[in-house]
Amino acid sequence: MIPAVQKPTISIVIPMFNEEANIEHAIHYAVAALEEHARDYEIVIVDDASTDQSPELVRRAIDGNPKIRLITHDFNQKLGASLRTGFAAAKHELILYMDADLPFDPDVLGRAIRAMHLTRADVISGYRFDRTTEGVKRTIYTILYNWLIRILFGISVRDVNFSFKLMRRQVLEAVQLRSEGSLIDAELIVKARNRGFVIQQIGLDYFPRVMGTSHLSSPTVIVKIFRELFTLYVDMKKRMSR
Repeated sequence: MIPAVQKPTISIVIPMFNEEANIEHAIHYAVAALEEHARDYEIVIVDDASTDQSPELVRRAIDGNPKIRLITHDFNQKLGASLRTGFAAAKHELILYMDADLPFDPDVLGRAIRAMHLTRADVISGYRFDRTTEGVKRTIYTILYNWLIRILFGISVRDVNFSFKLMRRQVLEAVQLRSEGSLIDAELIVKARNRGFVIQQIGLDYFPRVMGTSHLSSPTVIVKIFRELFTLYVDMKKRMSR
């Protein structure tokens, strides 16, 4: 008989920039999932100098739930810097990175935790069952980028930049992340693998954004990815023991 596994403590890190159309909705469903699947939890929202009402909506949510935390950047620092801020502040056993527009159902936490126990993984990286709903241009970009990371670093991750990544705290303690932009997803996965952590993947239903504006596929973001890839390539190639 398999013994019952105690629910873990979980931190969800949500990077936020001008997400007034989505953030309350995301908090609601994140809280519901955490209350179902976590022994204790926190939601760490990193506001990357939003210019809309997003921070005020988070403060309103905090008034009703002290397990929600808001960290504010004084100026816009992009995705990688926001995630590094959130990861540094997260205090629980497991850390999940999730976008504010809910590209997946937070309730899949239960399945991911089960997969982590079953496979003894240190990282569960989600991939989209169907990514074509995000449009032809972004689908092609995603496929080419995944192949580029696979060729450069010899790592077979099907959807490198998809935001569902559930990690044990030890991974973030061992990996020094340097990316300021959207390369951070690849940097995290590659460096975790290079330090001997076990990475497993699960397929997820993907829900494309319907409200607010995505800032992750603009030419500026893509140029920054390649600039950082050039700068951090040698660092990301290093193999290290834990």
